Amino acid sequence: MSRKLTMIQAITEAMDQMLAQDPRVMLLGEDIGINGGVFRATEGLVEKYGPERVVDTPLAEAGIIGSAIGLAMNGMIPVVEIQFLAFIYPGFEQIVSHAARMRYRTRGQFEVPMVIRTPYGAGIRGPELHSESVETYFAHTPGLKVVAPSNPYDAKGLLIAAMEDRDPVLFLEPTKLYRAFKEDVPEEIYRVPLGKAKVVSEGDDVTIFAWGAMLREAMQAAKKIEEEQGWKCEVVDLRTLYPLDRDTILSSVKKTGRAIIVHEAHRTAGLGAEIVSLINDEALIYLKAPVKRVTGFDIPVPQFSVEDAYLPTVERVQRGIVETLSF
Repeated sequence: MSRKLTMIQAITEAMDQMLAQDPRVMLLGEDIGINGGVFRATEGLVEKYGPERVVDTPLAEAGIIGSAIGLAMNGMIPVVEIQFLAFIYPGFEQIVSHAARMRYRTRGQFEVPMVIRTPYGAGIRGPELHSESVETYFAHTPGLKVVAPSNPYDAKGLLIAAMEDRDPVLFLEPTKLYRAFKEDVPEEIYRVPLGKAKVVSEGDDVTIFAWGAMLREAMQAAKKIEEEQGWKCEVVDLRTLYPLDRDTILSSVKKTGRAIIVHEAHRTAGLGAEIVSLINDEALIYLKAPVKRVTGFDIPVPQFSVEDAYLPTVERVQRGIVETLSF
């Protein structure tokens, strides 16, 4: 049975059901107990499962993540909430030096099955350091999986899959989409596999790759281009940013011969550059035009009064489609 849920409701339900099913699951984070988290993702869970499983922590990201690593190595499945992605920097060393390396360092003797949930991205009029998209820092880290859902159904299924994975997972939640829309989400526990992209719209003329909040911009641009020009875009939701679903990426590009990558992260060394490299390495002879990137700019995410000028828009994506198909 399905009901219509927002993304934040789907995420809450995933944690609620996993807490009920598996006594090893526990939550850690700042203000996640009585206050229910900064976006209320954990609202009501401390009342159901108690303060030993829904743990309010000090304001100390390195300590939260370091504690979760120790818990994971000793049989627990900790799910950490970091209030915003740009607040994660004090815990960065714990993630890249310890969580991601522990299996390698111990030659498989220890696993670190933990999830780090964190809102990311612009579009909510947040102050400085509340709107960053720095997923590339983490997608560059072997041993760490990086996930970014674009809708409520995937958010629940991917989060459950992440909690059941035996490696650490950074779970990026697009803040702009938390309460943007509702869709059908099954009541039961289900999984959306990590490492698998999804073709959300079939087309033959050009492929648009996107993830998180930018998928909606890609879909709207594809729809408008088809209405105005008759071109059919194939839209692919990457869902997992590391490891990338190379097979789906290459299969789609070989089909259409053209590609556009849309992300709100900064352009230089953004994940789009890695996708361009993959396409050039393994599908170059299929290309009818250079791969286009539509991205954020190489500046800090600006204050909210000019935030919209930073983000990729439907119009910018449309312009990229026209330039690619007119090459």
